Amino acid sequence: MLEVQNLHVFYGGIHALQGLSLSVPEGKVVTLLGANGAGKTTSLRAIMGLVRPREGQISLNGVSLLGKKPYEVVRMGVSMAPEGRRIFPDLTVLENLLLGAYARTDTAGVARDLEFVFSLFPRLRERQNQRGGTLSGGEQQMLAVARALMAGPKLLLLDEPSLGLAPVLITEVYRAFQRLREEGRTILLVEQNARAALSLADYGYVLETGRLVAHGPTSELRESDLVRKAYLGI
Repeated sequence: MLEVQNLHVFYGGIHALQGLSLSVPEGKVVTLLGANGAGKTTSLRAIMGLVRPREGQISLNGVSLLGKKPYEVVRMGVSMAPEGRRIFPDLTVLENLLLGAYARTDTAGVARDLEFVFSLFPRLRERQNQRGGTLSGGEQQMLAVARALMAGPKLLLLDEPSLGLAPVLITEVYRAFQRLREEGRTILLVEQNARAALSLADYGYVLETGRLVAHGPTSELRESDLVRKAYLGI
């Protein structure tokens, strides 16, 4: 579904991504692992059209995403739950969710997806009339993911969904991700929490300072010395 080839991104004189290539097949969960500053978020921002690569290709189902504006990328079937949640704190939970579907015209489909995200995150149903800013950090993360799902994406990008969450909330959020995986959703997951990401994903890539240093099925990465020492603390 998603193909990224030889991607180079610069911030001024900083070479943030140095020839990244990765693939996300339809119906699979792929994770992109790395420490802070490795280039993980930059990869997602490039896919979404938020930063312009200097070199390389990005395509979705054979159609190039290069040069597209973020709203055009969303309409092509990609949505993202960004790092830091970025919800609208003064809008209600329901208003946040409906904004996620702003580009859609299929009213019945939006209603079905609203029911789906409420079933995925029951807390949001209970709090649908609360302002987003009154939610806990974990609930705001659920809202960010649910809002991205309301776009009806072919490909869902998740940027550091466990960041800043208590272990019990990480478990709850990842339980929802497991349900998405079982339903055959296509997901590209960026995480520092390698243990959680490797337990969910089918395939993984490891970035270090903008370069791809390892990739493979997650069963193999869990046994890799590099991953075990650097990311699993083994």
